[in-house]
Amino acid sequence: MAARPYENRADRLATIMIAPLMTCSARLPVYTLLIAAFVPDRPLLGGLVGLPGLVMFALYAAGILSALAVAFVLKGTVFKGAREPLLMELPAYRLPNPRDIALGLFERAKVFLARAGTTIFALMIVMWFLASFPGAPEGATEPAIQYSIAGMIGHALEPLLAPIGFTWQIAVALVPGIAAREVAVGVLGTIYALSESGDALQSSLAGALAASWSLPTALSLLAWYVFAPQCVATLSVVKRETNGWFWPTVMFAYMITLAYGASFITYRVASALL
Repeated sequence: MAARPYENRADRLATIMIAPLMTCSARLPVYTLLIAAFVPDRPLLGGLVGLPGLVMFALYAAGILSALAVAFVLKGTVFKGAREPLLMELPAYRLPNPRDIALGLFERAKVFLARAGTTIFALMIVMWFLASFPGAPEGATEPAIQYSIAGMIGHALEPLLAPIGFTWQIAVALVPGIAAREVAVGVLGTIYALSESGDALQSSLAGALAASWSLPTALSLLAWYVFAPQCVATLSVVKRETNGWFWPTVMFAYMITLAYGASFITYRVASALL
């Protein structure tokens, strides 16, 4: 929507195509979970910066640099042509009004609570059902979730995602994550609460992931989330702004390809080095 001021259609489409590569707030729950589980809290540069903060910064930078690279490729191929300058009048700089800040925070909180209470909550109920039914057969030796609908979906997708180091639990989390990225954290919590027993149930999700995933798998998933178009709302807005399904389909295809390629390289390199 921010691309509307562009009068040149090619510039506008190029901007729309790269906008989802910017790190959004929905990615942060996944980033913070994996960083807490796998990145040690080690000070660097004499205590000026911590390793977890540096990793978070690197993830933001990866999104920005990849957007610049994709824009460069698009402007040199698909949207090749004369570049037109963009003139915008910047507003005067003023000290923020506390009332405006409070109203803005209220609106943001209201939107988030509405989303959390509808989309995310509904997805968690559906996920719980899929992870609970049907129950384990009599005499089963594996955790009950292995025999559920969610387990079947995860095992069906596992061969496709095995080259990038993803487990069947990750495969299950990625499916509802298409509707909202942050749902993946709740889904993983649901899966591990049903799959694990004993001490694993008492520990945090971060501890459970650290115990069951390898570091290359965690790094691969972080790379996936930098690029993957896991947000139906974004695709629907692109469809509305471009008046058709062609460009949303192109966006989904190229971002999925980038995500899979980045995860594959990250997993293979990390496995070889670590």
